[in-house]
Amino acid sequence: MSLFTERKERIMEEYEALVTKPNQPLFSTGGVYERYENPVVTAAHIPPHWRYDFSPERNPFFMERLGINAALNTGAIYFEGKFYLMVRIEGHDRKSFFGLCESENGIDNFRFTGLPVLIDETEDPDVNVYDVRLTAHEDGFIYGLFCTERKDPDAPAGDESSATAQCGIIRTKDLENWERLADLKTSSMQQRNVVLHPEFMDGKYALYTRPQDSFIEAGSQGGIGWGLSDSMVNAEVESSVIMDPKVYHTINEVKNGQGPSPIKTSEGWLHLAHGVRNTAAGLRYVLYMFLSDIDEPWKITHRPSGYFIAPEGEERVGDVSNVVFANGWVEKDGEVYIYYASSDTRCHVATTTVERLLDYVKNTPEDPHRSRACVEQRRALIEGNREFL
Repeated sequence: MSLFTERKERIMEEYEALVTKPNQPLFSTGGVYERYENPVVTAAHIPPHWRYDFSPERNPFFMERLGINAALNTGAIYFEGKFYLMVRIEGHDRKSFFGLCESENGIDNFRFTGLPVLIDETEDPDVNVYDVRLTAHEDGFIYGLFCTERKDPDAPAGDESSATAQCGIIRTKDLENWERLADLKTSSMQQRNVVLHPEFMDGKYALYTRPQDSFIEAGSQGGIGWGLSDSMVNAEVESSVIMDPKVYHTINEVKNGQGPSPIKTSEGWLHLAHGVRNTAAGLRYVLYMFLSDIDEPWKITHRPSGYFIAPEGEERVGDVSNVVFANGWVEKDGEVYIYYASSDTRCHVATTTVERLLDYVKNTPEDPHRSRACVEQRRALIEGNREFL
């Protein structure tokens, strides 16, 4: 057996074993959701024919020609009987692109379909694209809002790290043919984590924004904004209100942003977001939730204290450690599948129900923002438990 054949057979066997591996839920001490034993998508889940040249003549040692570094922040949607993830795939060259994978049950056996998604460029070509949010809008289109990154034209000579980020927009009706629209226009120099609300508001498209002063720092801006656009073709948000600001000495003191599109319930809109704080070891990303008014989604009605999901165990280790990030979830028949990435490296799933999430957001006390008040909260919990001990 040639080295080419030996390596190819082993790689294909290991790939099949990984993709078909069953995923089991883990016991949850918190009781709000269940994590699962294995990540749902990793770099190793990317099909071998996306990474290797299968020609013995061109690749006699069966070497990986276009390597994959990570499979992370994924949009998600349930479409025609299957769960689809639109995964941010990062190559060895640091460039990200999108690939669609599908699963029957949403927790394992995710397989990539077709080819990587080819997105048309605008007159000012993207250098990098990532973190797409998929939204099935009531206008009949599925929209993908993503971050489009370019080098900062005002960066001083020799600075090869400064960037500008804005919101790119694509849309489809079949998850195969994607139309590129013009980038979203806002008044902010930096605009990442923009998310489309799934319903019209007063006949307009509603968007959750996240203005920033610079590529990394929120600066004087920040928080989750709410704005309206007349159309998604040449979309423009002329003004927005900050519905969820960053707050001192909390999980979102540095910056925060909307995750996926919110889930509509009988009691309001369920939101999943990420919050960032600074530590001696760098930025720490966690997920948190809130509930907003059913008729006025920009008005928050319930803000449970603290984080919803934080990195645990191996989730804390990766390219950018101590990070969880989510830009995709699926609600199906009252069940909720939350797709989150850990440490910019791999994707996981956690499952719960709308009923449990509503209980969590409505009955978890709000952060009182002072240590003494937090102690009073906890003492009240303890006192209330005395008759049951």
